[in-house]
Amino acid sequence: MSTLPIHFAPLQGYTEASYRNAHAAIFGGVDTYHTPFVRIDRGDFRYKDVRDIDPVNNNVPQLIPQLIAPNAELAERMIHLFIEKGYTAANINLGCPFPMLTKRHNGSGILPYPEEVKELLRVIEKFPQIRFSAKMRLGFSEASECLALAPLLNDTSLSEITLHPRLGVQQYKGDVDLKAFSAFYNACNLPIIYNGDLHTVEDIQRITERFPKLSGIMIGRGLLTNPALACEYKEGQILTSDQLKEKLQLLHNGVFAHYESQLQGGEKQLVVKMKAFWEYLAPQIDRKAWKAIHKSTTLNKYNIAIQAALTLGK
Repeated sequence: MSTLPIHFAPLQGYTEASYRNAHAAIFGGVDTYHTPFVRIDRGDFRYKDVRDIDPVNNNVPQLIPQLIAPNAELAERMIHLFIEKGYTAANINLGCPFPMLTKRHNGSGILPYPEEVKELLRVIEKFPQIRFSAKMRLGFSEASECLALAPLLNDTSLSEITLHPRLGVQQYKGDVDLKAFSAFYNACNLPIIYNGDLHTVEDIQRITERFPKLSGIMIGRGLLTNPALACEYKEGQILTSDQLKEKLQLLHNGVFAHYESQLQGGEKQLVVKMKAFWEYLAPQIDRKAWKAIHKSTTLNKYNIAIQAALTLGK
């Protein structure tokens, strides 16, 4: 059975270079990884963003950096950074739901303002050497916002649009709106990637059957919950519990080794950082062990909890 390309969605604080590299090496199945968005803070790039997109620090099949900006001027600064780093593709974030950003018309906060979206997307024509894509939501507060933007988007040279069928005000709560997704899917002439609430191979198949013209699938939280999801979809075979835990151990070890060598804050900082690795993995490990991980205050306690998490059944 043919499969669509799989994109790993960016999630701030989770899908950093260390995780992407380890995931690609151990699980695979992902065609394209996207970086968490680069943004300008207090007039300059955040150092951690620049370090995260540096090709020297990345070893995945294909990596696309993402930018978030409320206007073309700021977007252009980020694109120049991407070009400096050797990238020929970039993703424009029109979907971030976080209030601190949306209130300044970043991410999904710009969707109710077609003229601002049009002005931002001027960068596409200014940099013909870059293959631009966009990631967006149905709208910020109304699903009709994406339909109002469809003619504008159709008139651009965007290579594809990833649509998450929720509103910005929902953040990640409530159900996805497949009826509204269908309306945009039919109104948009550009290739469309589906993103949202895909947790099993069956979920992916259900969406691809309902929307046969999709050009790809993007998964974020579903891959953090089950890092094997993409390879299971591509290979048509579900990993056993033992196989999954063996790979989780390798994934953990790769991420741990990276942070152990990079972080300067000692044992406490390392433990705090590694707890985020397990935040979405509760369904894959023993519940008591998962709680023990998050209660860990020392590296010794953390390691004991990890051992329990990867040896006990559910």
